Amino acid sequence: MSIDSHTQRLVALTRHKGVVRTHEAEEVGIPRVVLSRLAARGVLERVDRGLYRLADAPPPQDESLVAVAARVPQAVFCLLTALQFHELTTQLPRQVWIAMPRGSHAPRMGYPPLRMVQFSGDAYEQGVEVHPRDGVALRVYGVAKTVADCFKMRHVVGLDVALEALREVRGHRRASADDIWQHAKVCRVANVMRPYLEAIG
Repeated sequence: MSIDSHTQRLVALTRHKGVVRTHEAEEVGIPRVVLSRLAARGVLERVDRGLYRLADAPPPQDESLVAVAARVPQAVFCLLTALQFHELTTQLPRQVWIAMPRGSHAPRMGYPPLRMVQFSGDAYEQGVEVHPRDGVALRVYGVAKTVADCFKMRHVVGLDVALEALREVRGHRRASADDIWQHAKVCRVANVMRPYLEAIG
């Protein structure tokens, strides 16, 4: 197949997916060298190692999250990143927070900087929402699960952050007390959260 044909297929694939990984191109018969050449010509932009997007494409919504989700599809955005995603905080986390199954190795990425926590069983699997962004599925813990996670990890994110999230969620009725309580039990922080839930209502 000619270089021009490879180029056309690769541009079409990247336009469809938003970002494309080297191995995805190779799976459809496009040699790795074609990506490097198109990046050198300014047709593609290298987002991270083995990850490309069209140079003339508008920056994707939640660009750093898209880059992580494309490289680490099992990652679930959590804690401060999930709070920001759900517009429950004014803080801008310096790292992208992800949850991975217990025993996972930390993903190696040049950008963005990652902060990984490990959850197991239901604490990892429950409460995951999928939000499509530019052809990539962002896996993000829902509002109620994120509040419970903040209490579970209060020694890391701070009790003040957990309390602010709980007040914001209940004050704007973003999640019911029952939903939060259910996730509090999954995260084994029901006893910790009980007085705060009762006080806030």
